[in-house]
Amino acid sequence: MSIVARFTQQRGDFVLDVDLDLPGRGVTGLFGPSGSGKTTLLRLIAGLDHAPGYLEVNGQVWQDDAAKVFLPTHKRALGYVFQEASLFPHLSARRNLEYGMRRVPARERRVNLERVLGLLGIGHLLDRRPDSLSGGERQRVAIARALLTSPHVLLMDEPLAALDLARKQEILPYLERLHDELEIPILYVSHAPDEVARLADHIVALDGGRAVAEGSLTETLARLDLPIRLGDDVGVVLDACIGERDETWHLAQADFAGGTLWVRDTGLPAGRRVRIRILARDVSVALERHDRTSIQNLLPGAVEAIADESHPALALVRVSVSGQPIVARVTRRSVAALGLAPGMPVWLQIKAVALIG
Repeated sequence: MSIVARFTQQRGDFVLDVDLDLPGRGVTGLFGPSGSGKTTLLRLIAGLDHAPGYLEVNGQVWQDDAAKVFLPTHKRALGYVFQEASLFPHLSARRNLEYGMRRVPARERRVNLERVLGLLGIGHLLDRRPDSLSGGERQRVAIARALLTSPHVLLMDEPLAALDLARKQEILPYLERLHDELEIPILYVSHAPDEVARLADHIVALDGGRAVAEGSLTETLARLDLPIRLGDDVGVVLDACIGERDETWHLAQADFAGGTLWVRDTGLPAGRRVRIRILARDVSVALERHDRTSIQNLLPGAVEAIADESHPALALVRVSVSGQPIVARVTRRSVAALGLAPGMPVWLQIKAVALIG
């Protein structure tokens, strides 16, 4: 299963030109600065706008200009969640959800009401109207309404942008549950690094209307030919699992495919799946293991590639740690002094690891 989207559109000075083959499950993050084409692409997929191209969603052709095919929005099996919840203000949460369900004949419904209520934690809100709900609660109801249309793809256009930090933190765990428990592919538009790092499996980086990078989150963030900055710095995101906890020092082990890292203990139980983020600025490179240091996270690896950074004094070094990529930022002088080159065995010293989710 996959989503194939090929569009070319020019409006004034802006040109959207994309040719994408996206996975048919999981979360694909459409990431980029304002004006890069994220929302434009989403609206084309939804059929809200039209541009020359081709669109196929899990085997069903929604648009093919060569064959004169263009399904209108109401005939596309999709759910759309906007920045604002866009609920009907005169209807209760229950009636808003029933509106979504009525769009799909009973025999074609693939998403159960009770399951959606549980996933989004909104069962106790059903009799309340939108004006009595918090921003986070309204958005959860809006997401539930979109899911109850039994979509083949869920489009989310910066769904947390209108919420303050506290409400974002409230709703992110529910989005993670959708990611983990539903097989519906999600296209998630955002310019917020924390959301992309926490939710996305696949990423498309847009800039000036073009996809400048695309692929799995881990591999794409680790590219050196076109470093993607989720926020202020280059870094990687890795899947991990909480292992041993050190209650004396309030630390926990995050076990990933390349080894083990110590992180701050946030109370998560052993066995809990998490993501960890390692910024290049927090990684140094040594030729030998050094134990008499304040840095506790030491990992052996091999240099894969070295590339220029934005400043001529700096370089990015990609190191494979048992097949897992980690990127370090070092000075060019250090590269020369250590004689770093692809294939060379090294030790990484990791000063800080952020636990995501």
